Amino acid sequence: MQLFIEQLLNGIAMGSIYALITLGLALVYGILRILHVAHAGVYTVGAYAGLFCFQLTGSLILATLISMAFCALLGVAIERFVYYPLLKYPPFVPLIGSIAIMLAIEELCRLIAGPHILTFPAKLPFPAIHLSGITVSPTLIAVYCITGAVLGFLWYVTSFTELGLAMRATSQDISIADAMGINSHFVVSITFVIGSAVAAIAGILVGIYYNQVYPTMGAVPAYKTLALIVVGGLGSVPGAVIAAMLLGVAETLLIGYANIPLPRDALAFIAMIGVLMWRSEGLLGSR
Repeated sequence: MQLFIEQLLNGIAMGSIYALITLGLALVYGILRILHVAHAGVYTVGAYAGLFCFQLTGSLILATLISMAFCALLGVAIERFVYYPLLKYPPFVPLIGSIAIMLAIEELCRLIAGPHILTFPAKLPFPAIHLSGITVSPTLIAVYCITGAVLGFLWYVTSFTELGLAMRATSQDISIADAMGINSHFVVSITFVIGSAVAAIAGILVGIYYNQVYPTMGAVPAYKTLALIVVGGLGSVPGAVIAAMLLGVAETLLIGYANIPLPRDALAFIAMIGVLMWRSEGLLGSR
């Protein structure tokens, strides 16, 4: 039972990280209907920027803020110079451009930082919790708290602010939103800022959680997050978060606890195939 609870806690932490990575992808798709694969590249840059800033300053909070700001600028640059000129073409054209950006970011990270794995030996300022012989490490506590804070902040912004109302209006119909006086281009840019900043947080958390940062760390999340937004429902941010949490728990319990002979990364795609066959709109999507 103790092993089951420990694996469950690890699964919740992994699902929380998946949720942070998937958030930006779901937000961008909800507004532009673009599969933002390059988001995984932004996540990788966030990990490297956080690591280098931490090595220079020794402050994890300052390193996180700098990484968030840098990734926000990178996200806006991708939107302005890659996606915006390609919106007049069929959806597969921005997708191809997004994949190219992700691969280019991977190679730039390899050229700048080297192909080897770098360690991220940062200590998170959270206490460990001991309950009935089960120890919850500071890293797990940090993942839970930071993910909860980010999700709560996004829920508040999208539900109770004028910016959130503008984002919902733009996601429904950009042309009508423009006609009603909403600056849709500004809303799109803010969406990329928020999604990219959250990706930076996810990259730093993953770097600390596994104590490693490397150029291709975004390769698997790039395609796994695509499966997650399909499972959650295309354009549904709550659905993407729920799917990410379920996947994290399922991977840990089925692979780590039950020892099912399947590759860990296969579960997301098995779930996507099942959803496409029996509920094509996803968990919380609309027909």
